[in-house]
Amino acid sequence: MTNKITAAITAVGGYVPEDKLTNFDLEKMVDTNDEWIRTRTGISERRILKGEGKATSDMAVPAVLELCKKRGIDPVEIDCLIVATVTPDMVFPATANIVCDKIGAVNAWGYDLSAACSGFLFALTSGAAYIESGRYKKVVVVGADKMSAIIDYSDRNTCVIFGDGAGAVLLEPATDGSGVLDSILRTDGSGRHYLNMKAGGSARPATIETVTNKEHFAYQEGKTVFKFAVKGMADVSAELLERNNLTGDDIAWLVPHQANLRIIDATAERMNLPKEKVMVNIQRYGNTTAGTIPLCLWEWEKELKKGDNLVLAAFGGGFTWGATWIKWNYDM
Repeated sequence: MTNKITAAITAVGGYVPEDKLTNFDLEKMVDTNDEWIRTRTGISERRILKGEGKATSDMAVPAVLELCKKRGIDPVEIDCLIVATVTPDMVFPATANIVCDKIGAVNAWGYDLSAACSGFLFALTSGAAYIESGRYKKVVVVGADKMSAIIDYSDRNTCVIFGDGAGAVLLEPATDGSGVLDSILRTDGSGRHYLNMKAGGSARPATIETVTNKEHFAYQEGKTVFKFAVKGMADVSAELLERNNLTGDDIAWLVPHQANLRIIDATAERMNLPKEKVMVNIQRYGNTTAGTIPLCLWEWEKELKKGDNLVLAAFGGGFTWGATWIKWNYDM
């Protein structure tokens, strides 16, 4: 046994809004149908955050408070809080600052991380490094997105896919070999042309023209993104196993980003994993972007056993993608 410090997940929290948007609801809004959506994506419904002024922080807050309650800690004990999101409450200040204020985490510093659907993995690796350094004892990593705020519900290429939700994990030091053990993270900026929001940044600030042209909504060239995602997520997951001399038999659970059921299936197949070892909730929540992986951990938490090997895998706009190996730290 080594005294090396690793960053272990010691609590999980999650939140999804009450309001549902089903495939049958979308049939009334755009030229699509339930069978088409389910066959191509695996999605039956998604959650939508409604209410005047409701924002990403309003989903992150209950997720963080839940994990604090589970762990029996006060938010004042949190050292650092990272929010992975592409739908911040505002361009600035950071949503992390807002979350800390709302929960009373007066001793924490934090920031937002933008890596689209891979955001939670990137933030998790970052948070783990702070724990491993020995400087911080409690780091909260949140994946949260209110995708309904940037979706054009007359665009069937995107409106059938995305939903709203948030998940959060608490990282603490461990010396028993559990925790975040390895990550392979990748980016390819040439992918920016196929999945993006065209306006609202410094390249194309908001104007009457950009609003009229609906350039403040998510844009996706579906076929191209699908092709890259299938290869990227599957390849990096297989590479992670090989690098650590692991096989599918060693893995208790694949925790994949919930973008498309066919992408999830391709990744599991590449890892030689049966469907019984794959977390899938896309049918209920759709693609919550940075929220998908922590929401899976939240839903499956009671089934996870201390010592379980988990592979977290994601692919997102940018392009961004990656895979992370975690050894689970606790039993419920």
